[in-house]
Amino acid sequence: MLSNLSIDNYALIDALDVQLDEGFTVITGETGAGKSILLGGLSLVLGKRADLSLLRDKEKKCIVEADFKISDYGLQPFFEDNDLDYEKTTVIRREILPSGKSRAFINDTPVTLDILSELGDRLIDVHSQHQTLKLTENDFQLKLIDALADNKNHLINYSESLSRYSKVQKELEKLIDFQQNATKEQDYTTFLLNELESAPLKEGVMEELEEQQEQLSNVELILEQLSKADQLFNDDQIGVMALGTEIKSAISKLAGFGKQYAELFERIQSAFIELDDVNSQLQDFQEGVEVNPSMLEEVNAKLQLLYNLLKKHGASDILELIAVKESLAAKALETANVEENIALKTKELQELTSILEEQSLVLRERRQAVIPDLKKQLEEKLALLGMPSAAFQITLKVAEDFKVNGMDDLSFLFTANKGSDFGLLKKVASGGELSRIMLVIKSILAKYEKLPTIMFDEIDTGVSGEISNRMADIMREMSGKMQVFSITHLPQVASKGNHHFKVFKSEEENRTKTDMKKLSSDERIVELAQMLGGKNISDSAMAHARQLLN
Repeated sequence: MLSNLSIDNYALIDALDVQLDEGFTVITGETGAGKSILLGGLSLVLGKRADLSLLRDKEKKCIVEADFKISDYGLQPFFEDNDLDYEKTTVIRREILPSGKSRAFINDTPVTLDILSELGDRLIDVHSQHQTLKLTENDFQLKLIDALADNKNHLINYSESLSRYSKVQKELEKLIDFQQNATKEQDYTTFLLNELESAPLKEGVMEELEEQQEQLSNVELILEQLSKADQLFNDDQIGVMALGTEIKSAISKLAGFGKQYAELFERIQSAFIELDDVNSQLQDFQEGVEVNPSMLEEVNAKLQLLYNLLKKHGASDILELIAVKESLAAKALETANVEENIALKTKELQELTSILEEQSLVLRERRQAVIPDLKKQLEEKLALLGMPSAAFQITLKVAEDFKVNGMDDLSFLFTANKGSDFGLLKKVASGGELSRIMLVIKSILAKYEKLPTIMFDEIDTGVSGEISNRMADIMREMSGKMQVFSITHLPQVASKGNHHFKVFKSEEENRTKTDMKKLSSDERIVELAQMLGGKNISDSAMAHARQLLN
């Protein structure tokens, strides 16, 4: 329940701090006194969007803080899921800075507006004229039936199945689209893949082929220079090998004359061994090199193929071409497997369809079971509110498609008068009738949904006299199970509250401000008398006010 509300620097409110109690609390005040401002401030801690223009002093921040006692409402999982400190008295704070930035806190932990709004929806139901219009919507009507049918867990299971169904359905549609497009592209994909597979694609192949091409193109020059080198190595008179042999022989005769000569001989001998090896390799090269025009033609063809493929696929090197080939291979494999995948997804979708149909049937049967009782409760309570001929026709039909809440099309028809045709609420019910219907629905929901607090904003609009008295009785009865607030202009409703607050305007230093105070018993009599007869209070109005309170 809401135990404290403080508002600073919001609209016409300088500073407001009120302690609130359980039971039935009424809030009254003249038109324009600021009751809507009070609701606007409360809406900020419930996660509504902030409006910078509502800062009273544009240089200061606006702070709205609300304390809620939540120990009886099983909200610990919410706090755990959102990594928040759980406190039996939870403090929600909202700050609007002059810069326009907004901050929200739950027990001093910063939170997003989405989290704030989610918690707010679990703590307080602010009923406004706008919400009365929701009464005419099928989704709201179905939620009412589901609350009575205790369908919460069944709806969760259905929602999870529907989510899987939607996911599989999208995957199947994607596969079918892919198959249709792939059929057209399959031949071209296969052609490209075959072309790449026929090419010698491996890392470094371009460098190898270009080296081969260079050698084959210059084979005569290579042979000429190899022959010249061989001659210089092996000439009997001036050849490197002959001269090297003489040098080695000369130094070998000095090796015994000292360490330095011996080391020099070893170096010459090592150099000679290396020269001998080079000479052998030179001769091997001469034997291995041959003029081969057909090999050159083959190498040129391979290089040209690779150059063409690089250009065709916009690749910068062989590695990118290999990646293109792998991608085409995967696409070809996917195309080959698409029919099998379509069959698997189709089967999965059929299984989920059966599950959803079964879950929808359970929801429908549970809804059908509570509709007679709901109809009875609605009509009996509306009769007490001056609508003795009010009647409902509530029927369910199987929908063609899966909806977010089952496979039911709901027909929720109403008539206020005997002999009149049934019609949709938004077409046949007046504003006053809608308010009474909504109050009755909220009173029924109070038995099934454990919501800490509900606030009615002038739900008694369009009614008066004995009917308003009975509406107040319903709200007071509801307050036995939850905290109930009613913003009202009617003395009959105001008199039924356990607690009575008045919202009023005053002027200080040429500035108008809104304030709120809890009325004592004597102050309540005066307030009710003014509501009955205006500012000029008569004795009869005072007597009537006392009578209402007693």
